[in-house]
Amino acid sequence: MALHDSLIPLLGSGPEPEQLVHVRELPAREAVIEPWPRWVHDDVRAAYAMLGVHQPWRHQVRAAESAHDGRHTIIATGTASGKSLAYQVPALDAIHRTALADTVSLEPSGAVALYLAPTKALAADQLAAIKALKLPTVRAETYDGDTDPGARRWIRDHANFVLANPDMLHFGILPNHAWWARFFRRLRYVIIDEAHSYRGVFGSNVANLMRRLRRICASYGADPVFIGASATSADPGTSFGRLIGADAEAVTEDCSPHGSTTVAFWEPQLTELKGENGAKERRTVVAETSDLMANLVSAQVRTIAFIKSRRGAETISSITKRLLDDVHPSLPGRVAAYRSGYLPEERRELEAKLRSGQLLGVSSTSALELGIDISGLDAVLVAGWPGTRASLFQQIGRAGRSGQDALAAFVASDDPLDTYLVHHPEAVFDVSVEATVFDPSNPYVLGPHLCAAAQELPLTPADIGLFGSAAPGLLDRLTTEGYLRRRPAGWYWTHPESAAAMVNLRADGGGPISIVESESGTLLGTMDSPQSHYQAHSGAVYVHQGTTYVVDELNEQDHCAMVTRANPDYYTQARDITQIEVLGAERTEDWGEVQACFGDVKVTTKVISFQRKAFISNEILGEEPLDLGARELFTKAVWFTIGEQQLASAGLVTARVPGALHAAEHAGIGLLPLVASSDRWDIGGVSTALHADTGKPTIFVYDGHPGGAGFAERGFEAARTWLAATRDAIRSCECDTGCPSCVQSPKCGNKNNPLDKSGAVTLIEALLSHAGPAPAERRQATAV
Repeated sequence: MALHDSLIPLLGSGPEPEQLVHVRELPAREAVIEPWPRWVHDDVRAAYAMLGVHQPWRHQVRAAESAHDGRHTIIATGTASGKSLAYQVPALDAIHRTALADTVSLEPSGAVALYLAPTKALAADQLAAIKALKLPTVRAETYDGDTDPGARRWIRDHANFVLANPDMLHFGILPNHAWWARFFRRLRYVIIDEAHSYRGVFGSNVANLMRRLRRICASYGADPVFIGASATSADPGTSFGRLIGADAEAVTEDCSPHGSTTVAFWEPQLTELKGENGAKERRTVVAETSDLMANLVSAQVRTIAFIKSRRGAETISSITKRLLDDVHPSLPGRVAAYRSGYLPEERRELEAKLRSGQLLGVSSTSALELGIDISGLDAVLVAGWPGTRASLFQQIGRAGRSGQDALAAFVASDDPLDTYLVHHPEAVFDVSVEATVFDPSNPYVLGPHLCAAAQELPLTPADIGLFGSAAPGLLDRLTTEGYLRRRPAGWYWTHPESAAAMVNLRADGGGPISIVESESGTLLGTMDSPQSHYQAHSGAVYVHQGTTYVVDELNEQDHCAMVTRANPDYYTQARDITQIEVLGAERTEDWGEVQACFGDVKVTTKVISFQRKAFISNEILGEEPLDLGARELFTKAVWFTIGEQQLASAGLVTARVPGALHAAEHAGIGLLPLVASSDRWDIGGVSTALHADTGKPTIFVYDGHPGGAGFAERGFEAARTWLAATRDAIRSCECDTGCPSCVQSPKCGNKNNPLDKSGAVTLIEALLSHAGPAPAERRQATAV
């Protein structure tokens, strides 16, 4: 009997439920081990042996050898493949050996290592793993915003394995590098965990942060080896090299063992519930995943469900418990939610219960995706596309880690990309995973980092090459604007305040908006000003650390939003209208009567209203107008123009053109993450039957960040693949005239009018009919 014949019925609804669109079996993988490298100290080997690691896997040895030999190295293998050992061994060996030789020295001279993780939880897990080795020479400590001020000096002076995050490196360590002088002089290794997560604007910021770090290290005479750990990604060596600004070697062969996994692609059915313009809506991914989890837990199958949002994780847990209560009163207590925002002791308790089997089911955000050691799981549910193939394989890899057969299900949400993928599994399994997209040369990102670098140490002409070809022009502009002062020795920061404050690592845009609780006056957090129109407008539902608030007032003059604690049974979505102006094309490609372009644009956006939607069903409960000012965004876009004559030849009469363009634009935005590692909310679009700058019917898709984030350029490079997938996604949807699974957009300020579903297919066919084959130099890019 095939593996899926025994596992699929566990999902419920019979052996071949209607929602089951595709099944793929991933075969088991046997381990390949190799001896420890000869250079590894006996004490380090013994420490791992004490934890049950007697021989490493081949990929661990190869990555450790590469780093030990002084090469920047990225290990990009699957979930639970032991990437931690690959970077720990060279770092711990260097620390241990030099510490033993340093016992008679008054001035510390032993090697030190710096570990950077995107989340505090991941750093805490690594700290626990290192301390479990019980190497007496290793003094590992975390250094982040939660570190007690009294402990910080001791860590700077005495810790030899420091675990931090990019924010602390940027705000706390580099600006105070003189305090860290002894550490930087001895820095041998810099470890960047979950390197694939540094993409978009965040990745662009971290890439410039790494260049600043290398510059500071060089000033103290150090040249550390950078080691990255990543989920599988396209060309990881090139991506990691771009992140650190130096060539890197990649280790990608995964030699760790894993059980067989049956992967089901599951599409919730259309319901009789009507959405905008009377379109049928599917059963929500939250409700569907809750049912599946209840079925699995009832069968005593240890299950984890992944979903992007914190509220989604909590809701799946709540619904599942309610369903299980009807089965047996003991079952609800064996299900829990797990997400960031919990206290460390709460997370540790949940992890322990999951490992022991006390918990049978857990619904989680990606907090459990990133490297946290949970074994023994039997099933994984992925509620909605997680953003990239890399994330999908990381998540489904959480089951079967102990060698047992496992079940995974991707449950499609109401989204064009999910619709496409659930009907085109080859786009998940039969192509390489995505490239990590970011642009360190974005002037809106690079400029503030140049200022921060100049404050840390005056920038010299020799430093300019480190920051790329865009740096000279930016330095001239920053000097003209008075941020920097040019002297014969270089460029100097001119202001008394910190230049680091100019940089927001995780986003961008205008000055921050403070989120303040009305009753207590407590500052809950901050948000970038452009995002406040979408997330902190009056009436918006705002979630912070698991607590839900409703925004009473957005006061842009005082840069604050006042919120009141509440528990509504709905969420909110802002809607906008957009105009776009072409400033200049950087790259163009003529496809006969069609032209594809990439370049600079000015986007003017105005948020005009917001909708309240039921959290469980997505039913629109109401819409209210908003009176907010327009925002201007200078960014990058990809756009396509086609003549009216070509549209008419394809069978699109003039009256249908606006609806066809509009529907194709919406679906294109939804499908761009297929070729660029973006999120739907990172990008925007505009379509018009006659654009003032192009003089033709035009579709624009633009990056939602000043200066661009690399997503639109990736769309230009992979245009044929992207457009073909967009066409196929629209065709795959079983609705009649368009729905949220294909051509409707939750952001549309025109209330998804006009939309012509069949016209969009005809339009995209016309675009592709003129495209021809991709140029040879781009074939590899478009294959992704």
